[in-house]
Amino acid sequence: MTSRSSGPSAGSSGSAAGDADERLPRPPAFAFPAQTWKEIAHLLLNLPVGIVGFVYAVVWLALGAGLAITVVGLPLLAAGLVGGRMFGRFERSRARALLSVRVDEPSRLPHVRDQGFFGRLWTSLRDPVGWRSTLYGFIRLPWGVLTFAIALVSLFIAWPVLPWIARALTNVDRALVRGLLSPSDELERRIAELESDRGTVVDTAAADLRRIERDLHDGAQARLVALAMDLGLAKEKLEEDPEAAARMVDEAHGEVKLALQELRDLARGIHPAILTDRGLGPALSALAARCTVPVTVTVDLPHRPAAAIEGIAYFTVSELLQNISKHSGARTATVEMWHADGRLLFQVRDDGRGGANTAGGSGLAGLAERLGSVDGRFTVDSPPGGPTSVIAEVPWRDSVPTAR
Repeated sequence: MTSRSSGPSAGSSGSAAGDADERLPRPPAFAFPAQTWKEIAHLLLNLPVGIVGFVYAVVWLALGAGLAITVVGLPLLAAGLVGGRMFGRFERSRARALLSVRVDEPSRLPHVRDQGFFGRLWTSLRDPVGWRSTLYGFIRLPWGVLTFAIALVSLFIAWPVLPWIARALTNVDRALVRGLLSPSDELERRIAELESDRGTVVDTAAADLRRIERDLHDGAQARLVALAMDLGLAKEKLEEDPEAAARMVDEAHGEVKLALQELRDLARGIHPAILTDRGLGPALSALAARCTVPVTVTVDLPHRPAAAIEGIAYFTVSELLQNISKHSGARTATVEMWHADGRLLFQVRDDGRGGANTAGGSGLAGLAERLGSVDGRFTVDSPPGGPTSVIAEVPWRDSVPTAR
């Protein structure tokens, strides 16, 4: 009887102990998940990292502010913000490695041409990314001391609940990284893109001006200079040898025709008259007629867009058709253009050998860059063996009626 009654009693005690063990596990060290150990490592590193960030921020701010009345103070502050950016980059990397936090890199400090030294200095001093990274460095020290102490004590005293403590503390770290070290917002990134795009537009315009100057100098200008010399010689021979003078005038007449043709071609390269007078449909049909590959053109637009949009679309299609003529080995090609959702879209396809891409330095890369500078998009689908399809789009803007 005694043995029977003591058995269940011992069993009940064992069951209660088992329930307690289930509620509050005390696993050995190797039983913690890898992510928990990463979080613990992050918490223990918070103190040394916080000391480095805090000391750096205090020293460069004190030196920069103290020397602000001298010529080196403001440049020192600007250089310190660059260091702040580097500290922020390190902390984003640490968060990715230990906390599995994926935070986009903020946009680079915009570089605007022709700013001058003081313009660039002012741009650097207004860098929001550098200032937020500096604020992050200040916050890290008190938080690092607290988290280091809690994590270290928990390792020896509160081991069973350490995973929950580590997760709670690192969630605060995650919030700090996302709040202070991520890009400010889409506006900041967009501003940086527009700064870069403005540089692209300036470079493209300068390259176009150099091309026009070269074409004028080597083409029509040289021909007109030779024409003037021929007419001068014909004038000298007019009395002593009228027949020779007549032949020279006739040759000069032929040179005039060639010079006029070169000037027409140059003007077409700047902005074709047919595009100005009749719009994209006829202008693209004229382009297709000059292509060495038969091209079918379909244009479905409600009305003409702004002249600038017409020009961008026209010259993009022009260069794509030139690429088809020179490189594709295609038998046929198509050009389609339409309007949808406030965008002008166009697609150029050919049945050539394929393999086209926008790798650095290619003509397609230049087209993609130019379209990107006006908030456009450019997509190439060209598997080896073909076919090749290029889809591009630019924002639609209605044409402005001209006053009569």
